[in-house]
Amino acid sequence: MLMNIIDSDTEKPGEYPQVIRTRGHVLRADIEPPDSTDSAPGPHDYFDASLAACKTLTATWYARRHQIPLEGVDAHVERDDSELRKGRYRLRVRMAFHGPLSDEQRATLLRAVGACPIHKLMTATEIAIETVMK
Repeated sequence: MLMNIIDSDTEKPGEYPQVIRTRGHVLRADIEPPDSTDSAPGPHDYFDASLAACKTLTATWYARRHQIPLEGVDAHVERDDSELRKGRYRLRVRMAFHGPLSDEQRATLLRAVGACPIHKLMTATEIAIETVMK
């Protein structure tokens, strides 16, 4: 079984910012405002960004596989977390497909991004999380 390891460690003792490492990549995270200086994206930002990235990458992959002349793709994610404590977290994604595309090709790409792996993970997968001491 292939496992992806992600480590998150405190950047400075007694402060919020974290350094996150996965494979050869280094990211930073901070607690979300107003409790921080907003020095880095917060966990919700990374959650939302994973959806945007998955949709744009899925569109690109799908277009290449099906010879659709997609030249670029943009995703804009809007978060409504006003009812988060009630168990509702809403994301609205606006997609823009660039290139000499027909309306049918745009509709096909929109359907494809609706089935991206992160969209499915967020909406149709049971996730089990176990937190243990090191």
